[in-house]
Amino acid sequence: MKKKKKKGYKWPLKRKILAILCCSYIVFFSSFLFHFYGPWSGFRNFWITSAMTTMNHQYLAKWFFSDDYIQKILESNSIIEVSEITDSSLIKMKKYTTTIYRNQYEKEILTKDEGNDLYKVINISGNGYQGFLVAIYDPSRIHIATTAYLGKRGESILTVSKREDAIIAMNAGGYYDPDWNSNGALPHGTVISHGKVVSDYDDAGMAGGFIGFNNEDKLILGKMSKNEAVSLGYRDAIEFGPYLIINGKRSFIKGNGGWGIAPRSAIGQRQDGIVLFLVINGRIANSIGADMIDLCDVMENYGAYNAANLDGGSSSELVINNKIINTPVAGGEHGLRNMPTFWVVK
Repeated sequence: MKKKKKKGYKWPLKRKILAILCCSYIVFFSSFLFHFYGPWSGFRNFWITSAMTTMNHQYLAKWFFSDDYIQKILESNSIIEVSEITDSSLIKMKKYTTTIYRNQYEKEILTKDEGNDLYKVINISGNGYQGFLVAIYDPSRIHIATTAYLGKRGESILTVSKREDAIIAMNAGGYYDPDWNSNGALPHGTVISHGKVVSDYDDAGMAGGFIGFNNEDKLILGKMSKNEAVSLGYRDAIEFGPYLIINGKRSFIKGNGGWGIAPRSAIGQRQDGIVLFLVINGRIANSIGADMIDLCDVMENYGAYNAANLDGGSSSELVINNKIINTPVAGGEHGLRNMPTFWVVK
């Protein structure tokens, strides 16, 4: 007599779903604990520095870590800037006829696009980021433009670009942002446009150092007073930072520099006078963003002798011929936000 096979227990669908959810929760929670409180500090450094420098998302760090621990992480991820002022005599404006290049980066910079003697756009990429480097061959055409409503509200980069009849426009300095929900009315620090001080506002020393061009079209970086900047002869300048490279010397960076990983903008100038606009995408699927080391690396690779970080995050924006080139991540139309200051090439 054959024994009847016992039928296996069939779980009801609801129990299967519940079991899957429980397992998923356990895996997620275990991963969360490992990354946030495990022996490897890399993720924690990234999480804390990125959250603390986005300003409107600092709660993402404060939810999980004490103020003392956050401060400890910030101190171990910092940037020590070169304490010098740009020596303009070391910048020699130069025109090239050579077809021999020291490396691939120099070839990319010096090989102009046919029929375009003003600028060239170079696609760049690195570990976790993608962006655009614009080589500008005539620095005399670079100026600071501002919102038409300084002190009242900022404007979109597209609006300013069209009004200025700009070929290229990029975001410039930071601005007063109470509750991280400002309208971009007040730029931090002194703003000089076409030789005139057009704004002078500092919110608890947030401005940084001067970043701008003198009357010889040389990018001058240096920490000084407004009166010293005017005496030095800035024609177009803002205050921000940190400085990445001064007189060919790279800033010392501890950890990731303390600014986290985010969309980034930067400006630099080579010894031959060619200016570099750099905008790196961030907070999107194919580009998380860049840190200060990444910015230094890109600027150094392409020959910047002086370079500085500009306002980043949701402010990083690049427009060429009234077309948005990068992928802005602000909440406004086309991902843009209203801002007070911009670098424009006319």
